[in-house]
Amino acid sequence: MKLDILAIGAHPDDVELGCGATIAKEVARGKKVGIIDLTRGELGTRGTADTRDEEAFNAAKILNVAMRTNMKFADGFFVNNKEHQIELIKEIRKYRPEIVLCNAIDDRHIDHGKGSKLVSEACFLSGLRKIETKLDDENYQEPWRPKVVYHYIQWKDLEPDIIVDVTGFIEKKMEAVLAYKTQFFDPDSKEPQTPISSKNFTDSIIYRARNAGRLIGTEYGEGFTVERYPAVDSLFDLK
Repeated sequence: MKLDILAIGAHPDDVELGCGATIAKEVARGKKVGIIDLTRGELGTRGTADTRDEEAFNAAKILNVAMRTNMKFADGFFVNNKEHQIELIKEIRKYRPEIVLCNAIDDRHIDHGKGSKLVSEACFLSGLRKIETKLDDENYQEPWRPKVVYHYIQWKDLEPDIIVDVTGFIEKKMEAVLAYKTQFFDPDSKEPQTPISSKNFTDSIIYRARNAGRLIGTEYGEGFTVERYPAVDSLFDLK
């Protein structure tokens, strides 16, 4: 299966929080989008790896993505090394995305920055012919390098390089985010409080999207940082 967009997150729910509305918009436009979670979020204070698996499955159905898989790297302890890069290269070559979306380059959770760097470097290495990979007993994979890598914005208020107008798709994003019932605000929950379980955090998803939209003259937006200058064919391509 060839994908147009591959969204990758260190934990289940990273993708939904960071770029869920952008994904919903592109799927509505007929693009094939897939999601890869690097870990099962097993170190999370609330819920379990099994509940996160179920929640991720439900969120994927809400976003109507073409595929979702989990690399089962060690939550909190995965590293950006050859072993992890090779496993991710196999997935990039398998799905051959044009665009990769991944974690924030710098964030409160240590896995986000690590995941960002791991994905970025795996995307580059995936284009090198002398790195040989194959899935199971299949033939060797052809090299593939995505055209661009964009980093969504998470806890920290990083300054975006580009903002996508996601007006009309914020509701779908919130539905996907709230599929993670163990993780977010629930006044009846007996689970310990976490930075993302407060009502303020859930509310922030909307008001941050509104602020991003304000910056570009729309109702809602999602911001991304880029690794290289965005290119346009004409000044009229810019809004």
